[in-house]
Amino acid sequence: MRVLASMLAATILSGGADLAGGPALAQVAPMTKTNTAADPYIWLEDKDGAKPLAWVEAENAKTLPRLQNDPRYKTFYAEALAIASAKDRIPMPNQLFGRIYNFWRDADHPQGIWRWTSEAGYAQADPAWTTTLDLDALSKAEGKKWVWKGASCLPPEERLCLVALSEGGEDAVTYREFDLKAGQFVTGGFVLPTSKQGATWIDADTLMVSRDWGAGSMTSSGYPFVVKEVKRDQPLTAAREIFRGEASDQLGTYADVMTDGQGNRVVMIQRRQTFFGGEKHVVTPAGLVKLDVPARVFPAGMVDGQVIFSTSEAWGQIPAGAIASAPLAEVRKRRFTPTLVFAPTARQSVDGVSVTRDHVVASVYDNVRGRAVVFTHAKNGWTSRAVALPDNASVDVASTTDRSNALFVQVTSFLQPTTLWSLDAGPAGVPKQVKALPAKFDASNAEVEQFEATSKDGTKIPYFVVHRKGVALDGTTPTIMTAYGGFESSMTPYYSGVTGKLWIERGGSFVLANIRGGGEFGPKWHDAGRKTKRQVIYDDFAAVGQDLIARKLTSPAKLGIYGGSNGGLLMGVEFNQHPDLWKAVVIQVPLLDMIRYEGIAAGASWVDEYGSVSVPAEKAFLETISPYQNIRKGVAYPEPYIWTTTKDDRVGPQHARKFAARLKEYGLPYLFYEDTAGGHSGDADIEQGARLQALQMTYFAQKLLGPAK
Repeated sequence: MRVLASMLAATILSGGADLAGGPALAQVAPMTKTNTAADPYIWLEDKDGAKPLAWVEAENAKTLPRLQNDPRYKTFYAEALAIASAKDRIPMPNQLFGRIYNFWRDADHPQGIWRWTSEAGYAQADPAWTTTLDLDALSKAEGKKWVWKGASCLPPEERLCLVALSEGGEDAVTYREFDLKAGQFVTGGFVLPTSKQGATWIDADTLMVSRDWGAGSMTSSGYPFVVKEVKRDQPLTAAREIFRGEASDQLGTYADVMTDGQGNRVVMIQRRQTFFGGEKHVVTPAGLVKLDVPARVFPAGMVDGQVIFSTSEAWGQIPAGAIASAPLAEVRKRRFTPTLVFAPTARQSVDGVSVTRDHVVASVYDNVRGRAVVFTHAKNGWTSRAVALPDNASVDVASTTDRSNALFVQVTSFLQPTTLWSLDAGPAGVPKQVKALPAKFDASNAEVEQFEATSKDGTKIPYFVVHRKGVALDGTTPTIMTAYGGFESSMTPYYSGVTGKLWIERGGSFVLANIRGGGEFGPKWHDAGRKTKRQVIYDDFAAVGQDLIARKLTSPAKLGIYGGSNGGLLMGVEFNQHPDLWKAVVIQVPLLDMIRYEGIAAGASWVDEYGSVSVPAEKAFLETISPYQNIRKGVAYPEPYIWTTTKDDRVGPQHARKFAARLKEYGLPYLFYEDTAGGHSGDADIEQGARLQALQMTYFAQKLLGPAK
């Protein structure tokens, strides 16, 4: 399910750029509903208009000198760039075409190269790499700034691939056929012009494609809902329609092919009426068969003729958050009874499911600490075994293939550099460390603790604190805190060289809060904060801040917060609801106008998460929390730093622009910066990432550390 998985993952809001009990504090009076009829800043929603871009240029001209003229900026930038471009990073593997492929960026290749080495070569300390595709050279030759968005290859040989390229980092991509054996684009091969789209191989001469086919083929949120069969040497206008969803669908419709190591194969079409749920159809010689499964149950792969499913809602006797299976022959019949593979406990969650030739491999988290578990199908059901890997860390599968049982697992934690392990998923397989990231900062004087805060409704909210050993509990420690709180996306421990080098090493503390809305404890943790129940997410985050202060790990004068995308919405709400808790607030590529969000960029696709203004009760709630509408005159807000990118075609820069304009209207202090490239994740090249990191850290230094010495 590689194509569909990557396509849908691209639509999920990112967690933003990585930098990385006492009495409750006073809270500003509760917000009231606001009149949203008059909006003087709608003109800033014209993303690429001359007038809005002139406004952006003027704002950048005020913000950049403030941050870049700080003597700390150059040091932060140099350190961040050195970490991002270092050649001793782990080249994460992709098992493909009997080789190990890797996409790589460094100082010599800021946009990146797609390269390969042999399986034996990858095991060496310094593999000999062969460049397959150089994006810097391609961009120069074609006069574009191409950003890598992955590749999908035709099984079982995997010689022919569809390479996805984005101009400037947008979600919209161009697909171009590439021959791995020849090491070049196929002359006269498949080319799918720029669109938000998905494509999967049916055979060497046939694709199933979802894209903008013209008027009436894209949802209101900008995703394709018409699947067509495209033949080699055939114009797109001649493509044959296979399936059609509806314009009201939130996320569109996509085809994909599942295969297993025993040669089983099935073509499936998923229609996503909502972000979290939808129909599943199997393509058969007799036509399409709609599966009788709940909307929030999805196929995750296939092993030994067993289709593997992940469940975000109960399915008969299978609980939400579990892994289940069913024979392919039964799946093709529409209605079938699933078999339980694994059900997590109340404090566990399944964070990812992958398949090898003969096994299922899952990342299972227990109180936000990961482990890998291998499941094997037998005549009498499924057996399981835990893989012996380092504890108190995040564990994620880096690469699998259905042609063998070889897999790679990534292990990462706050203070231990990331390691990569190889493993045979079979019963005798023992993990072997094959790569290790050298330390990027001095962690010898740091430690990690996990605490729990009590939210307003009594729920226990876990959070991690990374700080100096023996830190003084006097409230003086400069601290930055982040969370996400949405889309069933988990925030787990990770090694960040930039956060460590620029912040921890300089005596600052870092906090990661596991608030509701995420997936840290499965679907129920997410569902607790969906739509009109969303206030609990914001209460959880505030509770963690208050707990930090009560423990005297920091104080409001030394506490900064940051988050991106949905996490940027979180920051906007916390800025409004608890201005006295934070000294610094960084709002990254955010949603902030929750009254008009459905009409901006891909906003309509997230109604399943946030609710809709077309539903009176949901609109009433959104009016109470929408950051843009709830800025108030005369409140002593902290001065926020708001940044976004012009190329963001997912959330869009409109939210950030309007929020800054409203602050300016009210005479409130703020910093605003809009980068012209990079899309939603700000990753057009390594220089951009380092610049955004350095600007953000300079802001935190100014607010929490004081003037440069």
